[in-house]
Parts: sequence; C-alpha cells; structure tokens
Amino acid sequence: MGDDNTVLPQRSFVKDWILPRGTGEESLGRTSATMELPLVLLVLTGSCLVKGLELVPYTPQITGNSLEGKLTASTFSLDQPICIFDQYVNATDDIWLVVAFANATSSLKNPTSRTDIPPYQRLSTALHYMTLRTTITFFPCPRSTNTSVLRVGSDAFCRNDNSQQHCNGPLPNPGPYRVKFLILDSNGAKAETRWSERITLKQGHRSSTIDTWPGRRSGTMVVITVILSSLVGILTIAFLCTSAYECFKLWQREDPVVAEEPPAGSFKGRRYDTHHIPPSQAPPQPPSDVPGSPAASS
Repeated sequence: MGDDNTVLPQRSFVKDWILPRGTGEESLGRTSATMELPLVLLVLTGSCLVKGLELVPYTPQITGNSLEGKLTASTFSLDQPICIFDQYVNATDDIWLVVAFANATSSLKNPTSRTDIPPYQRLSTALHYMTLRTTITFFPCPRSTNTSVLRVGSDAFCRNDNSQQHCNGPLPNPGPYRVKFLILDSNGAKAETRWSERITLKQGHRSSTIDTWPGRRSGTMVVITVILSSLVGILTIAFLCTSAYECFKLWQREDPVVAEEPPAGSFKGRRYDTHHIPPSQAPPQPPSDVPGSPAASS
C-alpha cells in the first residue's frame, strides 16, 4: 500500500482525475487495465476499418464530350475512370458500379461478399443495385484518344430476366440517382470512390399536355410558319393553273381533215398529150357555087 505522496510512473491525467487518491497501487493498476482495454479495442477496430476500405479520390460524372443521347429518359453516360484504379486494385479484383437513388446513399452498406450484391431487379426495394462488373484491364492506362464512355441502362433485354442478376437494365424513372465505383476482392469491399452528383434523367410528356396553341409560339416561329404556308399555297395555285391551261389547249385543238375516198366504179386519170403528133385540122368548107352544097341550097 502506498501513501498519498506516491507517484505512479506514466499515469495519464484522465486516470488521476477518475481514480480517488489514497487507493492502493495494486487497485489502481487493475482499474487502469480495465479502462484501457475498451479504448485499445476501439482504436484497433477503427484502424482496421480505415485500412480495410480505402477511398479513391475520384468522383464519377456525366461525360463532358459532345455526345448525342448522353442523357435520356432511361440511360446516362459516364466518363470511363481511366488511370484511376491502377494503384488500388489487383488484376483479380472486380470493379463495380453502384447505382442508387440519391436520397438513399447515406444509409447504404457495402456488400461483404459477392453473394450480397443487390441485383437490378431489386432496385425498387433495395433502392440500389450493382452493375457493369469489370477489371482493371478494362480501363487501360495511358488514356486513349478515342471517346469511351460507360452507358448505364443500355441493356433492355435483361430487364425481366431474373437469371441475369447483374443486369444493366434501363432506369425506371427520372430519379435523381447517384453512382460510385466499388472495388471487391475475395474478402469483400476493398476500396470505393466518392458518390457522384445528382443525376436526373429526361422526362417525357404526354401528348395531351403539349401546348399547340400558335399564340404561345415565338415571333420567329410564326413568321417561318406563315412563309412556308404561303409558298405551299403559291405552288398549289401554279400547279392548278398549268393543268387547266393544258386541258384548254387540248380542247381547242381542231380535228384532223380526213380525205374523201372516190366512189366505187369511177376512174380518174391524168390528161395525156402526144407531143409528137400534130393536132388534126378541120376540113375546108366547099364553095357556095358548087351544086349540092349547103350554101347553094339556101
């Protein structure tokens, strides 16, 4: 047993404040060991957790390339994480894309094994799913000059196929969604990226809700519509006038003259002159004094 002036080596301020003075050194040692055990376990547990799941300093994002359809009503396209995971994964590790509703990311837990991976078909109940399973060979480094994206929701054939659990099916509603990359090895989750910003898909409208009233159109659209309508009217009138003119010409054209055929049994020939035979002259009249002539008888 020690007195009040006994100084214990390496005694912390917390221990001196908690333990009453005048206690024995043996009792103090047992109490100190009892208090240190939970603290040591807590520190070791935290160290294991920090060491077990590493944060990759990368945030997934919608591709910035000028790509048509990079954001539709059921799909979106992400930039490929090229040269991001080289120092965090091995050749046998799996790289997954986690797709979740934006309001559920704070309560999600990473799977401890491959059997705990939520499939696409459970999105409505689990509020997230994992898809696009790849390896580090799919994201080669250095970066290629070709435009490469990850299209989420592009596989419509596996939507109702329960045998394909890790389906990259179309997203059922506009969201919003958030995504992250998760690295799994044989022991479970190994590393992860940060969550992306909110991704809201395009939303279609019913035809009955579309306003077609011309008064709500811009002035430019009204002018263009009037010009096009006028051109169509002018072309229609020109076509009708041309058709009417051609019909009028056909109606005014005279009927062709048909040559009359000669009646049966008639013959029409050409005049024939014999140029080598001189024409015959009339016989001379007899003198009037000759008896028996017409002049003498008169």
